[in-house]
Amino acid sequence: MSDVYTPPKVWTWDKESGGKFASINRPVSGATHDKELPVGEHPHQLYSIGTPNGIKVTLLFEELLQKGMSDAEYDAWLIHIGEGDQFGSGFVEVNPNSKIPAMVDRSVTPQVNVFESGSIMVYLAEKFGAFLPTTGPERTSVMNWLFWQMGSAPFLGGGFGHFYNYAPEKYQYPIDRYAMEVKRQMDVLDKQLGRHEFIAGDDYSIADMAIWPWYGALALGKLYGDADTFLSVHEYENVQRWSKQLKGREGVRRGMIVSKVWGNEDKQLKERHSAKDIDDALSAGVE
Repeated sequence: MSDVYTPPKVWTWDKESGGKFASINRPVSGATHDKELPVGEHPHQLYSIGTPNGIKVTLLFEELLQKGMSDAEYDAWLIHIGEGDQFGSGFVEVNPNSKIPAMVDRSVTPQVNVFESGSIMVYLAEKFGAFLPTTGPERTSVMNWLFWQMGSAPFLGGGFGHFYNYAPEKYQYPIDRYAMEVKRQMDVLDKQLGRHEFIAGDDYSIADMAIWPWYGALALGKLYGDADTFLSVHEYENVQRWSKQLKGREGVRRGMIVSKVWGNEDKQLKERHSAKDIDDALSAGVE
């Protein structure tokens, strides 16, 4: 590093530090403003944005709908984290941690608030009896890999992605540290996928849906600019096979564009309230 940082005896918050996220990051929790959440007509109300953690849940919803489970209909409302929507009073009431995604199930009384992407996925998979075995070693394998993703992705996103792509200055030590860990994780996946068609075994599951938006997107060159070249992701041939296989699924194709706010505004799907919303977006070239 160009400068040596000596930590103070007691850390204090510098509101001006933090790069592009300085305006929304803070060391305390709770609401910053009053804002009620919108509510649509469907049983499930999803409050999210199309980041990898948000995409996990929309993939599952769309896969459930592809299986003909009409009771899995949902409204997807945009929580624009760059503008601080996650600190609105209504969102904080659903998720005190102010992170997307968050979901409200209004099909039961009293309604159920669910937050953390992994928790939402287990909740929905159990509710609809799909993509998660009910008992036995098969269920344990899916849960193993789901929790692997929950524990590993912060190294990819908050670690590598932050220091390689978002930090106001690039420093070799953190980039090397997290690049090494991400490549180790990709190797873990590559070896597992060399033994099985899908992450947790021979059946497609919520483990695949949870891991693909992070590691599949990286393998396909869709995460953090030129990170795919920097990390030589072409070397992980089994991950490449699996990533392309899932990308070809209709549920994945549909789920990955929900709450999309990147790029050309004419090719964004900020909200989803029916299958037609996705049909129209795909026809308009959203991908």
